[in-house]
Amino acid sequence: MSIPADNDAFLSHSLGALLHLARRARQAGTTAELGFIAVNETLALAPYRQAALWVADRGVVALSGVVAPEANAPFVHWLERVLQKLLADKPKAADVTPADLATDEAAEWDEWLPAHALWLPLPHDTPGGLLLARDTPWQPAETSLLTEWMDIWGHEWKVQAKPGAATGWRRLASVWPDAGQRLAARRSWFSAEGWQARLQRGRAWRPADLGGQLAGLWHRRGLRYSILALAVMLFPVRFSVLAPGELVPAQPAVVRAPLDGTVDTFFVAPNTKVKAGDKLFQLDLTTLSSRLAVARQGLVTAEAEYRQSAQQAVFDPKSKAQLAALQGRIAERQAEADLLQAQFAKAQATAPRDGIVLMDDPSEWIGRPVTTGERIVTIAGEDDAEVEAWLGPGDIIDLPSGAEVTLYLNTAPLSPVEASLRYLAHEAVARPDGSFAYRLRATLAEGQERPRVGLKGTVKVRGGRVPLIYWALRRPLATLRQVTGL
Repeated sequence: MSIPADNDAFLSHSLGALLHLARRARQAGTTAELGFIAVNETLALAPYRQAALWVADRGVVALSGVVAPEANAPFVHWLERVLQKLLADKPKAADVTPADLATDEAAEWDEWLPAHALWLPLPHDTPGGLLLARDTPWQPAETSLLTEWMDIWGHEWKVQAKPGAATGWRRLASVWPDAGQRLAARRSWFSAEGWQARLQRGRAWRPADLGGQLAGLWHRRGLRYSILALAVMLFPVRFSVLAPGELVPAQPAVVRAPLDGTVDTFFVAPNTKVKAGDKLFQLDLTTLSSRLAVARQGLVTAEAEYRQSAQQAVFDPKSKAQLAALQGRIAERQAEADLLQAQFAKAQATAPRDGIVLMDDPSEWIGRPVTTGERIVTIAGEDDAEVEAWLGPGDIIDLPSGAEVTLYLNTAPLSPVEASLRYLAHEAVARPDGSFAYRLRATLAEGQERPRVGLKGTVKVRGGRVPLIYWALRRPLATLRQVTGL
């Protein structure tokens, strides 16, 4: 938000934005929507680069520009430590600098946040707050406006997060219209009159009445709904999870730099077909050629010295004693020349097998220094592809070998690629985005069109069958256990 030059215009603009945000907060239907408004739409009151909403009993609830924060991400763990300290040390809105934090957290400030941050605590009955960060200092007028907005937002959060008893009773009554009558009957069930009535019914009961009694029980709306709800909750469904995935080579041939040097020329382009023995790339031969020429000249010189000493050895015993040393020097020069000649031949890399060239733009490699063993080109077979996916720690389920895997490509979502699980890594590895995930590989099923390597999409992995209630409550229960430790 750019601040107008005229003070009246600034006040009018700020109050209008504040009223709009208050209306948006009142209309929010869920706490997730409220969190989204806090970290993304507060931008209408003051400019900022990053925003994080933290509530003491829930952790990091929302981050600006992110659909849902990853609980295991390093940035989220760092934010929780920082915001817990700010909640204890700064009960009111205040500017935040690395000097306000502990040494370990302050050392990581520049890695995660811009230079200037503003801490906006929620009302006292809701421990938590909103952290805004940007590159320029915060102005007092902005701080006052944002403090008022947080007070309004905190009231709406309290209503959404902790509904009152009346609201809870209305929800119960909407599901069980006869809830009051059933509660009263349950209270009288343990009384003396209740026991006496049940004994009398037991004496008068006849087997022929069973059908009528069952029909009467079924006509009780509450019991009927309970049975139907229980049947739905116990209905078996396939246990499945979703994860990002792509098509990768199953058994690629990796061509690496044969020796230290600089890439000079590429003979192939990306995604071209090659055969075994075709030239792929060549390293710069300038330095190697010079060294080879010097080594050959040294060999010629050593051979000339040996012939001269051999002629003198006929008349000079001293020259005869030097022949062994000169022969050793010739062998040394010969070995050096042979080694450089072999390196000269290896400077031109060839394809080890038939397939398709997988690589980056060749122009990015020209002139780049490489070391021995550095990966430069990958050769993959035309039909040699499999599915690779990355499962987050919260998505690991019991997957037997050969479990069904389906890849929905971004380029062709209506043509899924079927595969079967080949292996699932036992240990999570760090991903480029800072999270941890388990690698999954699946073999493509026979009898279907083979898409090309490199296409990305969403992978659906199917496990065994579980009750519907377990499928729906697995994640909430896991989150509850992480929070409570039970």
